[in-house]
Amino acid sequence: MTREQQLCNGISPWLSPVAMVITQDLVLRQFFRGVTVLDGHHLPHSGPVLLAPTHRSRWDSLLLPNAAGRRVSRRDCRFMVTIDEMRGLQGWLLRRLGCFAVDQNRPTLQSLRYAVELLQQGQQLVVFPEGRIKRDHETPIRLQQGLARLALLARSQGVDVPVLPVGLAYQHRPARWRDRAAVCFGAPLMAGGRGRDGAQAFSHELALAMERCERRACAAIGARAALAEAANDSP
Repeated sequence: MTREQQLCNGISPWLSPVAMVITQDLVLRQFFRGVTVLDGHHLPHSGPVLLAPTHRSRWDSLLLPNAAGRRVSRRDCRFMVTIDEMRGLQGWLLRRLGCFAVDQNRPTLQSLRYAVELLQQGQQLVVFPEGRIKRDHETPIRLQQGLARLALLARSQGVDVPVLPVGLAYQHRPARWRDRAAVCFGAPLMAGGRGRDGAQAFSHELALAMERCERRACAAIGARAALAEAANDSP
């Protein structure tokens, strides 16, 4: 059994296009009034790339393929997700859409090696470096070091992978019916250094870049005022 067969089912040739039509042509268009994409020229259409998006809503997993997936870059978004996301019917679907799980507390060497294999194949890998959805809009972005360690591991295997910070924003948190949404791609970063210190330094650099992208995304749809209003209204 291959590593891919152990971790996921690859990308289903029939389910993937069906899911794309349902999510992008039906669900997103019906729920959101519009989706703005900023600085799409930063997104490479070939070669390995790690996308590092902010994580504010479950809508993130639909917005990102809409902005960076097959219709835009002619390749799929391969998501690294938490173990909890891979349970039940949702897990059955995600495995057939190319997603695979990682234990954030104890990531296995098998899952990391599979991620590096995808990058060696020149694929587009998505990792939410905050780990889980963060709805608090006041505290600075804090990243787990899994993505940085993955980028450094790939580099040690001869794959210098660009890491793209991505900011996602909605007019409200949580997103409301007929809201506007935005996706902002930042300039690619390259992980450097070694070990824990290298991972910490790169995580800090990436967090700042993600914050800049998120601010630009918020400004593009007028979300800053809405977020400030929500902060004033919160107890």
